[in-house]
Amino acid sequence: MKKISVSGAVLKNIAYLTMLIDHFFVVVFWELIVRQEAAGNATSVMRQIYQDGRAVGRISFVLFAFLAAESFRHTRSRRNYLLRLGLFAFVSEIPFDLAFSGKIIDWESQNIYLTLFLGVLLLVMWERAGRISVRLGAVVLCCGAAWLLRSDYQFMGVLLILTLYLTRHREITARVLAAGCVLLLGTWGVNCLNYGGSYTAAFLLQFSTGELYGLFAFLPIALYDGSKGRQLPRAVCYGFYPVHLLVLYGIARLI
Repeated sequence: MKKISVSGAVLKNIAYLTMLIDHFFVVVFWELIVRQEAAGNATSVMRQIYQDGRAVGRISFVLFAFLAAESFRHTRSRRNYLLRLGLFAFVSEIPFDLAFSGKIIDWESQNIYLTLFLGVLLLVMWERAGRISVRLGAVVLCCGAAWLLRSDYQFMGVLLILTLYLTRHREITARVLAAGCVLLLGTWGVNCLNYGGSYTAAFLLQFSTGELYGLFAFLPIALYDGSKGRQLPRAVCYGFYPVHLLVLYGIARLI
């Protein structure tokens, strides 16, 4: 019997699909809930559907973090890879701000490309550094930048990319455990720094468990055969993020 396997292209398509589901619920469906509540028609079922949709979306970033680590390993030019991530971090910021805050510019949160850029930058610095002290300094620098700039997922996202890279040769169980620790404790750390003055640490830890839905990403990752697969054009792959955010923003405004 032929063993089931998936390529990097399949993983990327799953990541796009789960991201689209997540963003549909947070941009469009949430707007519908707000309007229904204002009219006195919203139900608890709608909020539960919203939570379920967001849970599916947790899968996407784990896949993107995994693919970032893989791309770092296999790209012909790490410099050009970083430049592409940086360029699309810039291009995607206005669509991201419009979709999630309704503002053209919102400094409270920056898009996921910035997190991917900082994560890959950390991998570059990690590989070039010889001493452990320099490597730890790079971790502090990139994680600190993610937190100060308030990139999506902040330093948890940067740490997840590093973790998936460092555990690339480990058994799948070890990778799941390592990623789970980063997802839970990293998200908890981010939430404590951002909301510790308003909520207890215990509440924020419980709230952070929702990020563990992202571990379902390891179901297709476990089937990954290391091949690139039939990829969409690079412009389509990179451009999907800002374009779909603009489309969802437009749909939300038409509700």
